[in-house]
Amino acid sequence: MNAASSVVETQKTAKFNITILLCFLIAVIEGMDIQAVGVVATSLKEVFGLDKSQLGLVFSAGILGLLPGAVMGGYYADKMGRKKVLVSSVLCFAVFTLCMVWVQSYHSLLVVRFLAGLGFGAALPNLITLASESVTPQNRGKAVGLMYCGMPVGAALVALWVAYDLSENWKSIFYLGGCIPLLLIPILIKFLPESQDFMGVKTEQLKNNTMFNALFQKGMGHKTILFWIGNFFTTMVQYIMLSWLPSLFVELGFTKQQGSKAQLFFLIGATIGTILLSYLIDRWNKSFVILMMYVGILTGLFLLSGSNQLNMMYLAAAFTGIFMIGGIGVMYAFGSFVYPTESRGQGVGAASSIGRLGAIIGPMIVGQLLFLGSGTSMIFLAAIPCILIAAICMLVLSKKLQRI
Repeated sequence: MNAASSVVETQKTAKFNITILLCFLIAVIEGMDIQAVGVVATSLKEVFGLDKSQLGLVFSAGILGLLPGAVMGGYYADKMGRKKVLVSSVLCFAVFTLCMVWVQSYHSLLVVRFLAGLGFGAALPNLITLASESVTPQNRGKAVGLMYCGMPVGAALVALWVAYDLSENWKSIFYLGGCIPLLLIPILIKFLPESQDFMGVKTEQLKNNTMFNALFQKGMGHKTILFWIGNFFTTMVQYIMLSWLPSLFVELGFTKQQGSKAQLFFLIGATIGTILLSYLIDRWNKSFVILMMYVGILTGLFLLSGSNQLNMMYLAAAFTGIFMIGGIGVMYAFGSFVYPTESRGQGVGAASSIGRLGAIIGPMIVGQLLFLGSGTSMIFLAAIPCILIAAICMLVLSKKLQRI
């Protein structure tokens, strides 16, 4: 009996390891894409003759694709299975990322970025649900954190690339971003296990589980609204940091390379924070971890607004990354606690889509503030009310979950 139990436990561990590893690799690729267009912005501007407004639309096209992609990916994950939808999503973003090297016009550039965004958006809720459902509920935070830390790792690789001038050809990053996931698809088909939680849900439950029912029926409405508001404002500030941190450093009088290095420190902190906070959400009181996370973000924003020496700014960037991106990992882990198995994909996908709205609006607001003459310190301070609102919503939500 003990020997049989040991075999079963070994099989479960192997499934967990392969699931987390493959999901981590996909998250790395998505993290690379987040940074890629910003990195090659100057080259795209020259090659396609773009003005600043057109370049901004190229940035927005990819993020706009994430919105319907996340909703559709989550919906079909609860109907068809997580693995099938994830493989299809990877194929979609691989093909259209690779198409970036062949586009010939501005409008085709917009279309390709939007379609790649659809694939990336659809992949995320499936990565989260697969990771969270590969373990017991007591270890979901750790599983999601280990998977999601691939995002800042991928972004950090691109920031490192830029900070040390490792690339001369703008197309190379899209060759990598397209070819690597294409090579990964046969491995996903052969080795990635489908979620056993999903396989255990009755077919009748899946058929009757509409998106409205999943998000708003049976006492889920108030939890969904709180989760959406927390996602919206936290992701808004996250993308302000990801999009504007290097530029804000330049505004303060540092060089472009120093700004890229600050981004690298931010992403190194993000990787550490994602693993650490997601581990703690399983071990400590959830409300305490949420409070610690948002206090850390607020402290980081104050440090960034008040520092004026380069080394202090690097430390402030790393500190903010620990709690900012680490906090996003906690948010996604929370989705696996908020929604039951039959609606987890739809719940996480919808929340991710709401978060992406914040990702679109946040950088636009910063652009307007800078245009109106606001100082760099004011940008960091302006993010503080957003974080306070998100913190209140997530603390209330965590209290509700503890009463279940």
